[in-house]
Amino acid sequence: MRVPLTTLFAESLKIGCLGFGGPAGQIALMHRIFVDERKWIDEPRFQHMLAFCMLLPGPEAQQLATYVGWKLRGWAGALIAGWMFVLPGALVVLALSWLYVNYGEVPVVAAAFDGIKCAVVALVAEALVKIGKRALKTSAALWIAVAAFAALMLGAPFPLVIMVAALIGALTPPPRAGEVRAKRGEGDVGGDNAPLSLAALDSSPARGGAWKHALIWLALWLAPPAIIALTLGTEHVLFQIALVFSILACVTFGGAYALLAYLTAEAASRGWLTPEQMIDGLGLAETTPGPLILVNEFVGFLAGWSSGGLGLALAGAAIALWCTFAPSFVWIFAGAPYAERLERNPRAAGALAAITAAVLGVIAKLALFFAAHALFARQLTLGPTALPDLASAHLWMVALALAAGVALIRFKANLLLVLAVCALAGLAAGLAGL
Repeated sequence: MRVPLTTLFAESLKIGCLGFGGPAGQIALMHRIFVDERKWIDEPRFQHMLAFCMLLPGPEAQQLATYVGWKLRGWAGALIAGWMFVLPGALVVLALSWLYVNYGEVPVVAAAFDGIKCAVVALVAEALVKIGKRALKTSAALWIAVAAFAALMLGAPFPLVIMVAALIGALTPPPRAGEVRAKRGEGDVGGDNAPLSLAALDSSPARGGAWKHALIWLALWLAPPAIIALTLGTEHVLFQIALVFSILACVTFGGAYALLAYLTAEAASRGWLTPEQMIDGLGLAETTPGPLILVNEFVGFLAGWSSGGLGLALAGAAIALWCTFAPSFVWIFAGAPYAERLERNPRAAGALAAITAAVLGVIAKLALFFAAHALFARQLTLGPTALPDLASAHLWMVALALAAGVALIRFKANLLLVLAVCALAGLAAGLAGL
């Protein structure tokens, strides 16, 4: 079966425009279109592709789209499927970022964002619960999660925590090493239809060709930072944006929530934005189609805006976007030809299980960080960690965050509905003078 590139483009664009609901919703949408409706990929192949993408750093949903495109039509299909998944949401985030810096201080808008902050705290708590249910299967996983949380509270760098966890997991692989599970449970999207068998698919592109394209994309990824360094210097804000997001692209296991604490600390220390603005940006990213990691574009925009106005803000958003998503093409082109072998590797499975447990500790630290800055007027500094000053709590925001958490975790409420209700509650509180 040879899928026309125009058809692949149309279906990938549809996913990019309709992909609300985070990775779980986006992967389910891909499953419905690629497996159930178009029957381009069969169920075992789709699940295998998803499992492989869970082993990679970066946005797994975008990598899955890229992998499917590569499987169907080689490098051209990978570029179409991967970028069409990202670009619709990226354009929306860019527009929202401009509106935010121009109108975010308007009292009515600020009041709505106070409500959205409550929803964001609830969203992080929901992610903590979801990953906890899957990650804490053994006592070893629990200890890794606790150790990761403690290390981060003491100021350990996020990349170091992830790398140490991966090393521990690789040295102590789980008993059922052939079974690689999804990072957030997105793999449970199977359907009952009978798609085409693996034999009916085109054979995968050659390994040599894939490596050639991996090297090309490695050069393309690194070219903009290199040009910026040579022309503007390594201290320029655009190079610093490229550096931060290129590092994150290599160590961001566990999805967007895993990187937010590290990214917020980096951005705040460089004067790009405040923790409160990061929470606002996460709320904006949650309302758009595409991966949640598009919050990186918001950070790049604000970093450029604070350093030189609109022109630099657009450049900052572009370089943040590029250094977030271009590496995914390197990982897919380099790794997809060997995916079957890697999936059955017990050390790779062990590393993934340990990383998943460590990510739970990372998200727990993030939940505490966001709650302290969103729901409390003051924070208590304990070494490198900011704890909430309980006497300074905004009681209505604490109550709203708890209600949003119950709605999301207990009743599985629609995310966009929760965000809208929280924004309206923030407006009402602002009008009431709370």
